[in-house]
Amino acid sequence: MEHLKCLIIGSGPAGYTAAIYASRANLNPVLYEGMQPGGQLTITDAVENFPGHPEDLSGFDLMELMRKQVEKFNVEIRTKVCVKSDLSNAPYTFTFDDGSQVTADAVIIATGASAKFLGLDDEKKYMGQGVSACATCDGFFYRKKVVAVVGGGDTACGEALYLAGLASKVYIIVRKPFLRASKILQKRVEENEKIEILFETNTEGLYGENGVEGAHLVHRKGEADERHYDLPIDGFFLAIGHKPNSDIFKPWVNTDETGFIITEGKSTKTNVPGVFAAGDVADPTFRQAVVAAGSGCMAAMEAEKYLMSLN
Repeated sequence: MEHLKCLIIGSGPAGYTAAIYASRANLNPVLYEGMQPGGQLTITDAVENFPGHPEDLSGFDLMELMRKQVEKFNVEIRTKVCVKSDLSNAPYTFTFDDGSQVTADAVIIATGASAKFLGLDDEKKYMGQGVSACATCDGFFYRKKVVAVVGGGDTACGEALYLAGLASKVYIIVRKPFLRASKILQKRVEENEKIEILFETNTEGLYGENGVEGAHLVHRKGEADERHYDLPIDGFFLAIGHKPNSDIFKPWVNTDETGFIITEGKSTKTNVPGVFAAGDVADPTFRQAVVAAGSGCMAAMEAEKYLMSLN
């Protein structure tokens, strides 16, 4: 079985940054790209808030630049998906989708988190063309436009308030007859004149020629007074949560109730010695590329210290 000094699982901003720092520290890292090379950022139409890039570029292009920088440091990048881990004893063992296995002394988990979607075909059709799962990432492009946010929790209300500072009108589409958000957020949403809450409403689909132009909605679905109608909008934001890609590590590393990996204080250390978590898989709060990149740097530096302690 192949043995690695430093294994990095995931290829978003956290994984790529970790690879750069680990290589510069002579850790000879090997990076496994996973199911979505480049991570969630690759489906973002335009990125204008990543430092050092004054010109707008797509998320895909930004991740391609990061990948080239990783390759510059001669990091081996493998296009396989990790399907099983055994962190019971060091060195730790990992199994991939082709049946291959490796062991590693230090491991950086950078598998990210996947936004939850409604499951509509139109969500995929209009992704990057009006459909987004990150108001902070894409809200700027909807200045003085009409948008809708799906969800009734803290995330949805927070994103609606953020978008209200940019858009001309914000609808919150809520499946239930009430909001689940904290009372203070509910109050702020209800008092904001730009925000309108559509209770007991489900989205059936989206429409538009060259991007989202509206949503097909149904009010009080299944009830005697069920009503179908179309709502003209320019942007459709999903805010029903994120699922961290941590399942294969759960038997060993501590996670919160949602599945985000728990790290120690201002560190990327997990409860398993030599195993570090960086990026969205351990970040239920910010979910920003620049934050993920910073944590990737931290993970690599902490992995270096851990390996030095073994020697």
